[in-house]
Amino acid sequence: MNGARDQRIWAEGLAWETDARKILDDVDLQAGRGQFVGLVGPNGAGKSTLLRAVSGILAHVEGTVRLDGEDIRSLSSRRIAANLALIPQIAPYTYGFTSLELVLMGRYPHLGRFQIEGKDDHRIAMDAMELTETGEFTERTLDTLSGGERQRVLVARALAQQPRVLLLDEPTSNLDILHQLKVLDVVRQLVDDGLAAIAAIHDLNMAARYCDRLVLLQGGRVIVEGLAEEVLTPDTIESAFGVRAAVYRDPITGCLAISLIGPADTRGNIPSP
Repeated sequence: MNGARDQRIWAEGLAWETDARKILDDVDLQAGRGQFVGLVGPNGAGKSTLLRAVSGILAHVEGTVRLDGEDIRSLSSRRIAANLALIPQIAPYTYGFTSLELVLMGRYPHLGRFQIEGKDDHRIAMDAMELTETGEFTERTLDTLSGGERQRVLVARALAQQPRVLLLDEPTSNLDILHQLKVLDVVRQLVDDGLAAIAAIHDLNMAARYCDRLVLLQGGRVIVEGLAEEVLTPDTIESAFGVRAAVYRDPITGCLAISLIGPADTRGNIPSP
């Protein structure tokens, strides 16, 4: 593993529990400049909690998180927000705000205490909305948008922050197939330009296609991490998800692909691939 100096975001020994149940248990996680790390695992594995812990917004977390080499606990919330953006799975309360107003909120960490948004801030916000194809929603309030449209606006707000580290919790939830591809294409391009990204991704095929490295979580612990072909094997998929799967190289994209066969407990009723 690379040391903290080589990583945009570096976490070690993260542990967190609630109601006497460990949600995270001694988790290490790193993402360097130009690296897209995917978090995969079944529901309740701890993916969302891990992202909140890494972002610094989750209280009472054991372990260490460093952002560009500095302990995140020593940084102000404004300093964190100027360098790290989190796109949550559940949208925050945004009633009454227009899409443009929400995206402009991403500029607040870069403004002075009594400073208002200027021309450059509006340009950055509109560029982010163009990237996410949400420019047509600038004057519409969030409550008038579909779930997928709101999700894209939240992505635009995160991009307007111009962070060095981007954390995404199920960024393609509620999106149609076209916009799943477009959103992940945007993230991939930003990563190729030097951003560090960590995303919890439900779709294993999307995770294998876009991420440089995968981390498989189960029961709050890291089971295996590495390249897609090292993590997404038929045995690990069956062990973590309880399903049988065929894993192969897609002849069109050249990416690893997963075809689900059926629940592992119905092995006798399903022909072998």
